[in-house]
Amino acid sequence: MTLKIKWTDLPSVQRRFVLYTLAATLVFLLLLLRLWYLQVISYEELFERSVRNRTRMLITEAPRGPVYDRNGMLLVDNRPAFQISVMRQDIVNRDELFQRLSVLLDVDVDSLVMRWQEGLRLPAYRPVPLVIDVDRELVELVQENSIDLPGVLIEVRPVRDYPDPDAVAHVIGYLGEITEQELRNSRPGAYRGGDLVGKMALERAYEESLKGDKGQQLIEVDVQGRLLRMLQTQAAEPGSKVYLTIDLELQQAAIEAFGDRAGAAVALDVHSGEVLAMVSLPTYNPAQFARGISADEWRALTGDRRNPLQNKAITALYPPASTFKMLVALAAMRAGIATADRVIQCDGALVVGDSRFRCWKREGHGATNLKKALRESCDVWFYQVGLELGIDRLAAAAEEFGLGSTLGFSLPGERAGTMPSREWKRLQFNQPWYAGETVIAAIGQGYVLTTPLQLAVMTAAMVNGGKVLKPQIVDRIEDWDGYQTRLFEPQLIRQLDYTPEQLRMIDDGMVAVVNELRGTGRRAHLDEIKIGGKTGTSQVIRRLSDEEEELLTGDEYIPYRHRSHALFVAYAPAEDPQIAVAVVVEHGQSGGQVAAPIARDMISRYFEHKDE
Repeated sequence: MTLKIKWTDLPSVQRRFVLYTLAATLVFLLLLLRLWYLQVISYEELFERSVRNRTRMLITEAPRGPVYDRNGMLLVDNRPAFQISVMRQDIVNRDELFQRLSVLLDVDVDSLVMRWQEGLRLPAYRPVPLVIDVDRELVELVQENSIDLPGVLIEVRPVRDYPDPDAVAHVIGYLGEITEQELRNSRPGAYRGGDLVGKMALERAYEESLKGDKGQQLIEVDVQGRLLRMLQTQAAEPGSKVYLTIDLELQQAAIEAFGDRAGAAVALDVHSGEVLAMVSLPTYNPAQFARGISADEWRALTGDRRNPLQNKAITALYPPASTFKMLVALAAMRAGIATADRVIQCDGALVVGDSRFRCWKREGHGATNLKKALRESCDVWFYQVGLELGIDRLAAAAEEFGLGSTLGFSLPGERAGTMPSREWKRLQFNQPWYAGETVIAAIGQGYVLTTPLQLAVMTAAMVNGGKVLKPQIVDRIEDWDGYQTRLFEPQLIRQLDYTPEQLRMIDDGMVAVVNELRGTGRRAHLDEIKIGGKTGTSQVIRRLSDEEEELLTGDEYIPYRHRSHALFVAYAPAEDPQIAVAVVVEHGQSGGQVAAPIARDMISRYFEHKDE
């Protein structure tokens, strides 16, 4: 017979014991299940998380590739710079930490907070830079106080270094933080938020070659984020070496010759199209951007009416003025309108319809042939020839020389300028073309606009047999083993169909400009080198009447922004041209007085340096 004991018949002590036993068994069972889950099911995830809690993966920036001139002179390199950064996840009390850093580094707390706010755009795993380009003494001070600075890192990053920043600013350009748009357009994994990329000039155009490949450092930290030891490291690979066609000596000569004037100068090798010099003034210091430009510095640059950030050699547009006259003469000779012997009487003006177009020389030049017209820059001769040629044939000739279109220059920002025609005016203004506008265009005024680079290419084509060459500023790109990854060869845009005799007539006139008594470019003369050239003075406001000019007897009475631009194009040596130069001095008033000496000094320095 089986004896059955009911639960209610058990003593209360026994009932409690059984309940406690069951509860304890259930708890242990749950713990075992949880331990099994953590140890077996979630092992890999938790192990990775525990490693992340004690390790940090830091990205090391790659040094950008150095840039050299054509003679191997260093134009830009890198230098190591210390920066104080913080890891956001390791900071317990931000305000307290910033107060300590402010005292140690002698930096305003507001500045640190601003940097912190900017760094919030970076991914959480990226250190936030608080102070950039710190002196070694301050770095040592931070290291000595690291126990009280949880989450603070001392990073070493390469910063662009410029041995002669004034000479190369507009050619090299500067760096800036990558934008969201640039990040989206880049190759996957090539960049991260906060990276610095080329923003202007060479740094931007050759970003892929210059940027290099980042490295990595796996470090171990304690619970407060302080560095304990280095676990793994992968070295960064520097960017490629870039060799330019620029001659640093010639760059410096141009800057010295300009003094404190504003403008631009370009020098080309007439047979290859290589850019020997490209100067834009006033200039700026790209090192400001390398270390982090301040708001005040940026406002000073952008607020300067002389536009120091603009590369005027390729982006500024100027009426070519009388430097355009050689092109008019060539087009007229090809059309059978003009010859070297054609004489036009200059009495100081040409009347077209109801308008009277004056020559720059009030009393006129008298009987004038082609050589005299170029030598003394007679406006009336070119008024008459241009009127007979017509704007459309003139525009076609100008376009053959590369005016009115871009030349395919590798640096960003090149502008096309304007070479008007009947169709151009109809499309722009829905108006007909007038004969008086042809007269003005024939002396490089009115709607005609060019860049200094275009004027240099035009001049080179006139003395190299009619070859319009693509201007090139990069000679080659090399890796660190010395292998050429890219080599740039001369590129012919087009061969012009002018006869050697027609080109010789232009050469005779340009040599007379500089070397004969009445030449307007006498100030470009050198005894040891025969230079050919052409002056130009382009107006920025309408031509004044005789009565207005009598009231303005000197530059001091004309506001700076109303003064004419001074231009000069040149080549040398005249017997065997090797270099072509175009100079524009903004508001310089006289091409012969102001721009010609600059071209002379550039040519002189070029051959002195070449013969050393």
